[in-house]
Amino acid sequence: MSPAEDERSLPLPERWPRASKFALSACAAAVAELVTFPLDLTKTRLQIQGEAAVRRDGAAAGQAVPYRGMLRTAVGIAQEEGVRKLWQGATPAVYRHIVYTGVRMVTYEHLRDSVLGRAEGESFPLWKAVVGGMSAGAIGQFFASPTDLVKVQMQMEGKRKLEGKPLRFRGVHHAFLKILSEGGVRGLWAGWVPSVQRAALVNMGDLTTYDSVKHFLLLNTTLVDNSVTHSVSSVCSGLVAAVLGTPADVVKTRIMNQPRDKQGRGLLYKSSMDCLIQTVQGEGFMSLYKGFIPTGMRMAPWSLVFWLTYEQIRKIPQQRSKFPSLAQIEFWLVVSSQTSG
Repeated sequence: MSPAEDERSLPLPERWPRASKFALSACAAAVAELVTFPLDLTKTRLQIQGEAAVRRDGAAAGQAVPYRGMLRTAVGIAQEEGVRKLWQGATPAVYRHIVYTGVRMVTYEHLRDSVLGRAEGESFPLWKAVVGGMSAGAIGQFFASPTDLVKVQMQMEGKRKLEGKPLRFRGVHHAFLKILSEGGVRGLWAGWVPSVQRAALVNMGDLTTYDSVKHFLLLNTTLVDNSVTHSVSSVCSGLVAAVLGTPADVVKTRIMNQPRDKQGRGLLYKSSMDCLIQTVQGEGFMSLYKGFIPTGMRMAPWSLVFWLTYEQIRKIPQQRSKFPSLAQIEFWLVVSSQTSG
């Protein structure tokens, strides 16, 4: 068999490993996002409530929504806007994770294995895992920032309708086109700085914790590389990611949702640091953890669903490789016929 025929006989993941990793991680993320999306919507609504900058600006005078907590907020959305609205903004959220998760997984594994030099079966220094996780998250989020912007703004459409305000978008594609027409290409990256900061912190908690806990369990316990190990690692990674990422998530949500002038400049906050300072001064430090309970409740199952799906999809090529390919069968038939002849 020639080298070209031998290469064609390999499974697709072995011929195009990075493209395959991108596709399988994107599929796993889409499943996890759809399952846990109502918690993400609830978290976003809680993070917007009680903005000191909005109260001072007077834009929402007489229209303030009372704090209702996670469960009452979710139930309120279902009762006041309809159960289907719990998935409002799910389409751009799936788009975001196809880009974000695909890029971050490919980038992280490349940095970990090729740049930072992790050897198979050996412990990986924590600082290298942190560097790889934060870098991969920042790069992935930068590319996915436009879809994240649309997701956040669409999640607030139901609240605007209840307040008697006109709806901004007719759908996902209209949202992209409107933002592009009003702010240009740069407008699609509005709020990208806090979103990248948040992604770096979340990935430091998610990728770093998952990888570190998984390899610690494999090297220091009797657990093997199965769903139990994956479950323990993913739950730990989700909780750590929620703790590290919630403050930056609050800032990101507020900056992305704020009204803007004709030049695309925010009317409430000048920068992510300005938003952080205004939030702490006007609402207290714990306001940075608004929505933490739904975030934590979402991140843990999200990580669980994602990593279990990712690990199972990753095993499919290995299981297929146990069986001969069509090219190998044809080669064996030709050889056997020549031998018998």
